[in-house]
Amino acid sequence: MSTNPSKVPPFKRIADELRAEIIRGDLAPGDRIPSQEQLEQRFGASRATVRKGVAVLRSEGLITSSQGRHSTVRERPNVSLRQTGSIYRARRATGESNYNAEARAQGQNAQQEIREVVEAPAPDAIAERFRVAPGTPMVVRRLRFVMKGAEGEADTPMQLCDAYYDAAVAAGTRLAEARLIKGGTNAFIENPEGPIGRRITQFIEDLDVRMPYPHEVEQLDIPIGVPVARVIRTAYDSAGDVLEVLDSIVPCDRHAFRYVIDV
Repeated sequence: MSTNPSKVPPFKRIADELRAEIIRGDLAPGDRIPSQEQLEQRFGASRATVRKGVAVLRSEGLITSSQGRHSTVRERPNVSLRQTGSIYRARRATGESNYNAEARAQGQNAQQEIREVVEAPAPDAIAERFRVAPGTPMVVRRLRFVMKGAEGEADTPMQLCDAYYDAAVAAGTRLAEARLIKGGTNAFIENPEGPIGRRITQFIEDLDVRMPYPHEVEQLDIPIGVPVARVIRTAYDSAGDVLEVLDSIVPCDRHAFRYVIDV
């Protein structure tokens, strides 16, 4: 059933028309949306009504604005996280971490920043996956993933990742050091000449979509109205033992997930 246009609130009509232009591509990422004065004239609306309509788009994460600057269509750096065994092995062969190699294959430049590396007790959700008691000592590598901007442009934060390793296995190894590991942690775990030397044969991912917490909004620069996916990825060896659990917070406006399931 169609809505009678005369019954649509003016601010919603403004939001609807601008949203349609963004979705069609008439307004591309980085483009300025019409000024407040232009929108007032175009829709015959008051300043308060225009502001309310634009606020709807901001709450949907479609536009961004800062004090004293024009509102623009939000840029959306996007990495498609494609989950197949062959892609995993192909990315591992590059000598880069899996995420960085996947981003590079899609024409982007990803990097990780270490927030901290600590020994901490396992939270319930992590202990469950390691099949140990809550509070069991873990080595935790807390990282922030960023997409490097072009020259003169700011980097874009892409996700927060807490990587957990059984302290009985990881303590005293490079996993417990507060520095990046060449090729990523999976390369270190699988190195046959390294202290662990166990091959990863399976990943299981659990996704939970929710609204972000305040510290996540701050660290990932998440617009109002954009949810996050909490992705818990568990890596197993051929014996079914858990080698790593990644607990990641991923803004949903910056990633696409694709799973290929062979049956």
